[in-house]
Amino acid sequence: MPMKIVVVDDNKTNLMIVEKILRKAGYNRLLKLTSAAELYQYLELDSPNPGEVPVDLILMDMMMPETDGIEACRTVLANERYSDLPIIFVTAMGDSNKMAEAMDAGALDYVLKPINKVELLARIRSVLRLKQEKDLRKERDRRIEYELDLARQVQRSMLSSPLKEKDICISSVYRPTFELAGDFYAWYQISPNQYGVILLDMMGHGISSSLVGMYIYSALKDSITGIVDPKKVMLELNRRMNQLHNPDSLMNYYFTAIYFVLDTEKQTIEYVNAGHPAGIAIVDQDVKLLTEGSCAIGFFEEIEVTKGVIPYTESARILLYTDGLSEWLEEKYEDASDKLIGALQAGDIQDPAALLNQLQPGWELVNPPKDDMCLVLISANSSS
Repeated sequence: MPMKIVVVDDNKTNLMIVEKILRKAGYNRLLKLTSAAELYQYLELDSPNPGEVPVDLILMDMMMPETDGIEACRTVLANERYSDLPIIFVTAMGDSNKMAEAMDAGALDYVLKPINKVELLARIRSVLRLKQEKDLRKERDRRIEYELDLARQVQRSMLSSPLKEKDICISSVYRPTFELAGDFYAWYQISPNQYGVILLDMMGHGISSSLVGMYIYSALKDSITGIVDPKKVMLELNRRMNQLHNPDSLMNYYFTAIYFVLDTEKQTIEYVNAGHPAGIAIVDQDVKLLTEGSCAIGFFEEIEVTKGVIPYTESARILLYTDGLSEWLEEKYEDASDKLIGALQAGDIQDPAALLNQLQPGWELVNPPKDDMCLVLISANSSS
């Protein structure tokens, strides 16, 4: 669609001159206004429910009665709908201070009277090209934002829902700092008595980390329910990560993770910690840290993995978290692990969101986290 130009000047002779120049140059979508008040009305600046007003460029006189061009320029550009609208002043005033004031108010250019047709049209073409480029960029940004929102919804839909059975409860809280995050968690019932739980933290943030994370996530269910054993599962995930490695790339992705299998019949927790913050287990009132395991997954083609085994008699409560949570806590407390252990021992909290709020009530508003935060809470009780 052709660009629409609004011309504002209290002198009707000047309006006719500008109109004639523009129409001869092929600019036929024109609107002539005689004051800033008429401009405000056309743009619906004071309307409680403004519609979409077609305007691509304003040519405006600087000296007008009641409200001058500079004040009108500030008012128009202060409105969010018109913050990128190009404005060119057409004025007889050659005062350099006034010109500087006009540019500071947000005008993109100016043309002095008497109007030089060639100069006016050249400046209009330049400004309209800039407007087209900005419009294309905004449309592209809107499309990207829409697609990112769809990807975020897909990513969140893949995460496991809370699980509550007779002998076990699993739930989580997730606070990403980006639309697409690199933290993932999942849990699966492997057999009537076995549950596999994994929390992983992909290197980096944003689209690339999310895509790599979703690639690994697609392999989790088959690996956990088919292979089961924590050591073998981590070796399989490391093999999958190495399939992504490009020898010509300067960057190779990796992730840290904790994966464990909880057996409610044998009352055991078999786990591997792959370079992740140590999970915390309160087992029959004793504190155990989940530290056995390996380096991060994806670092090396071949890795050494050791498996830890923790038995329990009456009950076990396990807390898994990503380093975004520990780093956030350590901005206020000396040792995040001690704070988490204390919170876990303080009461029988089943809701990880309530646990997070207890850790630092109100602190998230004062000091927002700089990294994704994820917390998974598992409670198991003896079936006997």
